[in-house]
Amino acid sequence: MKDLNRPREDSYNLDSSQCRTRHRALMIHFSPLSTSRFQRTVATSWRNVVFYWHTHEKGGYVVLSVVASVIVTFAMLVYFSIEGHDRSQDVRTRTQALNCLTKNVYHEARGEPIDGQYAVAEVTMNRVASKHYPNTVCEVVYQANFDIIRKRNVSAFSWTELDLTAPVNRKIWNRAWLIAEEVFDNRARLRVEGALFYHARYIRPRWSRRKRHIAKIGRHIFY
Repeated sequence: MKDLNRPREDSYNLDSSQCRTRHRALMIHFSPLSTSRFQRTVATSWRNVVFYWHTHEKGGYVVLSVVASVIVTFAMLVYFSIEGHDRSQDVRTRTQALNCLTKNVYHEARGEPIDGQYAVAEVTMNRVASKHYPNTVCEVVYQANFDIIRKRNVSAFSWTELDLTAPVNRKIWNRAWLIAEEVFDNRARLRVEGALFYHARYIRPRWSRRKRHIAKIGRHIFY
């Protein structure tokens, strides 16, 4: 007569070669999950739990281990999901800001000397840092205020009012992107420290008379 209280031998009483075989099989089974840090962690934890289940007697402590593994796995899932979302959001926000800054450098100063292009990017970022302007690059670039004289919204940068359908010169665009990236990351030498305004040298707007002159670079005067 079989002893019903005796554990089945094939459930956990495996020799070492069988254990290694099962362990390798589990590793092969979960290998497709190793495409990310979180997936690798989950796969490893699950392999260890299943391998331990097949090679040891099943007591209460095993149940506790399984429960603990499930809790840890769930916590890691939440953590890495939040971390991955935040990181993706940061990347998208940075890319969007750099794109707007590059457009401003390209359309405002692509025909200017390199220092003039850096200066335009610098003015844009100075406005972002100023309490008198919006606090994102794209909002600063596309800012428009109502002009009483012209009785319409006037853009801070004139190119944003134009229909720019002409093809972009990829070489000049790439150079503008690198300039924008250096200024955005505070890696560029300051050309017009503190400047918030500039205009073409061939005009003299009324507002410029009340501003402190900082520099003349190319065809632009900075204040």
